Amino acid sequence: MTQSTEIPERRTQAERTAGTQAKLLDAAIDCLVELGFAKTSTQEIARRAGVSRGAQLHHFPTKESLVTAAVGHLVDRRLAEILETKPDPERGVEVLSEAFSGPMFYAALELWVAARTDPALHEAMLPLERKVTEAIMGGATAIMGSRMSTESIELSVELARGLAVSALLRTPDADTALRTRLLPAWEQKVMEW
Repeated sequence: MTQSTEIPERRTQAERTAGTQAKLLDAAIDCLVELGFAKTSTQEIARRAGVSRGAQLHHFPTKESLVTAAVGHLVDRRLAEILETKPDPERGVEVLSEAFSGPMFYAALELWVAARTDPALHEAMLPLERKVTEAIMGGATAIMGSRMSTESIELSVELARGLAVSALLRTPDADTALRTRLLPAWEQKVMEW
């Protein structure tokens, strides 16, 4: 048996920091989606991330800073995925409605609802909400191009968000049926404006 004499490459401090933060952000999203904001604790996030409580506090000193950073991180990833989609104004509304689904939407929804009655979270959410709105508008504009007015895109964003919230109380089959029926009509109307 021969032993390898290769020395593992050492990671830089910046790489270790980025790795720890990524673990914490991913764990925070998992907690928000699985447990909701009220039951999410920084201790549980640190445990799931496999880092010490001290490391968690070093990177994110408050629950609000950690969960808003986590949703912001997920928004960046989701926007990159959306922008990788070939611009197709014919699928614009469909792509936009898909943006309001999955872990990003559920984590953000948890924070929106909790921010209504939590002043510290509300304050922390304001810059994140601006970032989310800019990202969604930028992505929607990139996908839909000049075929839709700014108002049509804004209206579509609000309709997509509302459709996603109401989908929480529908079965998947009922949601698919409703979307199949409404998306073409919605697309036609906003393209006319």
